[in-house]
Amino acid sequence: MQSATTGPLSAELMRRPVKRRPSKLERRRILQDWAFISPQLILFVGLTIVPLFIAIPILFTDMSMFNDPQVNPVGFRNFTALFTDRSVQRDYMPALSKTLAFVALNYTTVYIFGLSLALLMYEVGFRGGFFTVVYLPLMLSGLATGYTAVMLFARESGTVNLLLLELNLIKKAFDIYSPAGTMFILPLLVGWRYAGYNMAIFLSGLLGIPEETIEAAIVDGASYWQRLWKVYFPQMMPAFIIATISCLIGSFAVFDELVAMGALYYNPEAKLLSILFFMYGFQVKRLAQGMTLALQTGIPLIAVGMLLQRLQRRLQY
Repeated sequence: MQSATTGPLSAELMRRPVKRRPSKLERRRILQDWAFISPQLILFVGLTIVPLFIAIPILFTDMSMFNDPQVNPVGFRNFTALFTDRSVQRDYMPALSKTLAFVALNYTTVYIFGLSLALLMYEVGFRGGFFTVVYLPLMLSGLATGYTAVMLFARESGTVNLLLLELNLIKKAFDIYSPAGTMFILPLLVGWRYAGYNMAIFLSGLLGIPEETIEAAIVDGASYWQRLWKVYFPQMMPAFIIATISCLIGSFAVFDELVAMGALYYNPEAKLLSILFFMYGFQVKRLAQGMTLALQTGIPLIAVGMLLQRLQRRLQY
């Protein structure tokens, strides 16, 4: 005779999902996936995660440089210096304000260059040569593009300045080392260099839009601008968020273009946070303090990036 507890127990066991061993084909696909991502994963762990954990003990010392013969523990002094040390505040706050201004201007170039090119490619059609030309600047080094911009906007011999003066479009040559010149030319330079990268992000969002919704909007008589605002953009929100995360992190990490524009020596207007961290580590011999400031700057960026990623998953069609 079956006991009173046997029935419910058997029913509970039957409701539990049975763990199925992956088939040979599934195991092969899993191994292929791991083989595909392993090079990038190894580089990321070796060049980012491992150095981060190695650097953590340094944050609590007064290490001035990597070969400092005498290192003393200082507790949380490096972390509180941003709020208590006026010399650190005098260096950090102007660099932060310049960086935030650059982030805002650079974010506009993401859409001016990237979104415009993506819409052009989507509506007109793919052209292999054009796609390569747009992507070409990303293959160049930041130093090369930075020095190119310096030569183009040189006050006496810059091609762009001479052309604009000849056409009477400007009355005075641009000074790339002035506050207005640096803040105007730098976002254009970075936006032009990453135009192909941002175009690819937006183009992936456009290609993910079901053609039926676009055809239905055309049948209903929607103009192109109405289709952009009512059909394209709402379904491209995940792509917009990915571009925002990429621009936010990339703007704080821009470095090579700033070096080419003289940020380390004679152009204080290009002294953004990335330059400040480098100078603390390798010029003014405050390595531990510079690493701590970099960490304090990076943690809010990581938090914002994670929030945007969660929002991107919710908006995923």
